[in-house]
Amino acid sequence: MSDIERHIIPQTATVLDAIRMLNDISVDLALTLFVIDPETGRMVGAVTDGDIRRAISAGCGLDCSIVEAMNTSFTAIREGEFDVDILRRIKKAGFKLVPILDAEGRVVRILDFANGRSFLPIDAVLMAGGKGERLRPLTLTTPKPLLLVDGKPIIDYNIENFLRHGIEHIHVTTNYLGEQIEAHFAEPIDGVQVQCVREPQYLGTMGSVKFVQEWHNDTILVMNSDLFTNIDLADFYFHFKKHDADMSVAAVPYNVSVPYGIFEIENTREIRGIREKPNYHYYANAGIYLIRRSVLDDMPDGVFYNATDLMEHLIATARRVIRFPLSGYWIDIGKPDDFRKVQELAQHMNKLKTEL
Repeated sequence: MSDIERHIIPQTATVLDAIRMLNDISVDLALTLFVIDPETGRMVGAVTDGDIRRAISAGCGLDCSIVEAMNTSFTAIREGEFDVDILRRIKKAGFKLVPILDAEGRVVRILDFANGRSFLPIDAVLMAGGKGERLRPLTLTTPKPLLLVDGKPIIDYNIENFLRHGIEHIHVTTNYLGEQIEAHFAEPIDGVQVQCVREPQYLGTMGSVKFVQEWHNDTILVMNSDLFTNIDLADFYFHFKKHDADMSVAAVPYNVSVPYGIFEIENTREIRGIREKPNYHYYANAGIYLIRRSVLDDMPDGVFYNATDLMEHLIATARRVIRFPLSGYWIDIGKPDDFRKVQELAQHMNKLKTEL
């Protein structure tokens, strides 16, 4: 039985029929049924286990029509009308299952927002072409994105985060030992086929993005594949759309503490004051970006081009570039110490999941 079928019940059914269907639903899914008119296939209501309890308490028997228990003020999304405002309302209201209806009001898909899932209308690109030279000898025969962190390749943690946010169009740009990454993604993951794109030469953090042949959304997420982070991509996307930006850069707080008294100098030599052991607070580039698809037209073809080049170009042409403060954890796996730190963190996190 498909995910749609297990949640569909005809309006000719009884309350007892609904109870039996709800009992058959996996514990991982929300206990919600969508009531349809069997003649037209059009959705006419929704019913949850709570709706049924309330109907029985009000005197409705088990042989009572499901129509007596269903809620006609249901939340649904019309096909082609899925946008940021609808996403925000769903997240705020805490809905678990939301149907997508076609022009005739028939259920064509069911979105499962349970367990923190989301469905973001964005395309994602993971950059996985680097040589990982600072991690040698580990990367002599294995590309850095495929190095194991607590038994799982680094890149898979990021793929899982994408899938949790409902991102269905995922590209991975490859170069160094690219055939290994291509083989790794040969089969679909949870029904999503990750597309690998081989760059013909090293083209920087943004240059390889130009080789993606097909886009499905107007917002593109570009991210280094060797990051270990739990960034909330929904909040990142909402922030991007709220500020109507052309590019948003995820940023991590970075503090510098000076253990000495610092002179305030004037005219190159006159001391005008002293600051004792000051702290300086900055934001550092996290290597995660959201861009409008139209921004790709500003990027040159076939030349080395970094994300910082794109930022500088957009700023110089009076486009809107913003920063998104990243909360949670973030580790750039560049050095052996970083790799060891990530191993410890992943082992701790996976142990907590097992205990729960």
